Amino acid sequence: MGVGCTSVYEVPIDTPIQAKLDVTPFSRVHVVGFISGGAEDVDANMETVRLLRSQLRTKSKLRVIEADPLPLQQVARDQAKGPSTPGSPVPADAPSSMAFPEKILDEKDLEAYEPLFANAAYWKKIGEEFQQPLIVTGTVIFRPHQASGIVTQEREVYDQFGRRTVMPTRVYMERKGYILRPKLVFIDGRTGAVLYQESYREERLYPSQQNVPALSSFFEQMDAVLPSFLNTLSTTRVRGSRIMLK
Repeated sequence: MGVGCTSVYEVPIDTPIQAKLDVTPFSRVHVVGFISGGAEDVDANMETVRLLRSQLRTKSKLRVIEADPLPLQQVARDQAKGPSTPGSPVPADAPSSMAFPEKILDEKDLEAYEPLFANAAYWKKIGEEFQQPLIVTGTVIFRPHQASGIVTQEREVYDQFGRRTVMPTRVYMERKGYILRPKLVFIDGRTGAVLYQESYREERLYPSQQNVPALSSFFEQMDAVLPSFLNTLSTTRVRGSRIMLK
């Protein structure tokens, strides 16, 4: 600090962050559902649909379509069987139905379903049914996770005068929790083309003796994803402050 800098003052800042996607061609948004798996005690598909629709109702100018989520896992399996099944033309790289796992447990089990999102004819057909909205879909994995190792904790220490200090302490811990891996895919309901997609990874670990409900951890992690999701569709503002020398 230079000579004469005797005080500081705080300056508020307000920075706009432009939306990642131009949604002006759309008046509606349809969160159609997700290919999901992982923990059996949380329906990641339904919970994600409800949460995103709720956020869009209050924080987006787009009208949210209220409709039952699509059975996307079954749709993907039907498309892989051939063009005679209900739905739409089969993409050239459609997988064999034998490639689909019985249960979706982790990220690698989702690979067989990926061609569904590139099937423009199918999504265009869905768009025609709902007045050509912006379609939101994708995949969500929410699975249990355990880890052990050295972690840093803060330990309170009081001296003989009762004064409190916080000391960093490294301890060995076994922890358990959950990993959330959502991939959000935004599709043009007029053409069926993928406009934008983004993947996220969140992880929360808790002491092994702490009983944290799976659904509570799911929402805790989704809270970290929501700002980026909303910023895809609309301009957001980051408010904070800067400390200036006087």
